[in-house]
Amino acid sequence: MAREHTTTKKRPELIAPAGSHAAMQAALRAGADAVYFGTEGCNMRAGSESFTPTDFPAIRKLADSHGARAYLTLNTTVYDSELPMIKSYVAAAKSAGLDAVICWDMAVIDACRRESMPFHLSTQASVSNTAAIRYFAAQGATMIVPARELTLQQVQRLTTMVEEERLPLKIECFVHGAMCVAVSGRCFLSQELFGKSANRGECVQPCRRSYIVTDPEEGVSLELGSDYVMSPKDLSAVEFLDRLMDAGIGAFKIEGRSRSPEYVQTVTSAYRRALDCCISERSDPGFRARYSALTAELKEELRTVYNRGFSDGFYFGRPLEAWSKSYGSQALERKTYLGKVVKYYPKAGVAEILIQAGKLTAGGKLSIQGPVTGVETFTPESFRTNDVEGSPTATKGDTITLRCPKVRKNDAVYLLEERR
Repeated sequence: MAREHTTTKKRPELIAPAGSHAAMQAALRAGADAVYFGTEGCNMRAGSESFTPTDFPAIRKLADSHGARAYLTLNTTVYDSELPMIKSYVAAAKSAGLDAVICWDMAVIDACRRESMPFHLSTQASVSNTAAIRYFAAQGATMIVPARELTLQQVQRLTTMVEEERLPLKIECFVHGAMCVAVSGRCFLSQELFGKSANRGECVQPCRRSYIVTDPEEGVSLELGSDYVMSPKDLSAVEFLDRLMDAGIGAFKIEGRSRSPEYVQTVTSAYRRALDCCISERSDPGFRARYSALTAELKEELRTVYNRGFSDGFYFGRPLEAWSKSYGSQALERKTYLGKVVKYYPKAGVAEILIQAGKLTAGGKLSIQGPVTGVETFTPESFRTNDVEGSPTATKGDTITLRCPKVRKNDAVYLLEERR
């Protein structure tokens, strides 16, 4: 039975991924309460843009400017040779005033305790019961992400215990993004096949591919049906975010440090709108109808960026229709590189852009991205090509000028088109 709506008076934290400087800007501008990011050698998303300790003070300052928190992720498997590096990273996080370290290895927890650095327990620890919650609370964890395989009812047992025993921590759960076929992401398939360990952030995702089953006696081979049987759909909880709030979950995490800045912007913005609606209108008459209409709109926005199809995850039991139907993204929009910003004229609000690839036609939707700009997405009413007014097209080698929000020199320019 869901608890009373008094829990919704507490404002859950919306935590967004930052796999690059541009993604971090995008997350903060889209309304994230906190961002989480990795660093060299200890990043579970090794393919993303790792930050270094020299970046930590600037990240602290940037987060402060948005009234947000900043979490350093150190949740890979740690070896003896890396212990000095771990200690130095935790010390640098403490010195820069970062809010917490996300980890699960006891060596990292020990380093945090020695530095009096707050830490959050990663889902990699596969916490699934109240005894484990009590143990890590005693160690000093201030946030715990339980195993992703728990149902909403099981998660609520954890939040109820935390509340009844007045433990000084919050339960955090994932609400959107990729799901792994392995228990809490503890997979060894990539390491076995390619020598790239998922637990070191190097997963090449062989589970996402199609496979052939062969009968060795008959020599007959069959491709596994239309389902990619080891490639789960992505989690999307936007439609039942209110139920997660009622369950006492204190923080909602978006997965995606390997995703693009526009992905981070779109998903964070969608969940910001949904969460704000739940916070402000949950007790109002007619909330359910209004929220259903809102989330139907948000779901379509979420479909425009990278996704493998959507699932409720394990929140309501073993997921049905869990497997992706195709390889790769099912996003409704495709992003194509066009060129870069050469100059921006702030008084006129005009950007000069060099087209380096592809073709832009009138009415084309643009996304301009950069480490300070974050993401600016818009459809220009018109543009000038090589200083010719009202040009209908521009191709490689052309220089165009157009009105747009503030961007910066060398920002990347992309064309967003409907995927066919």
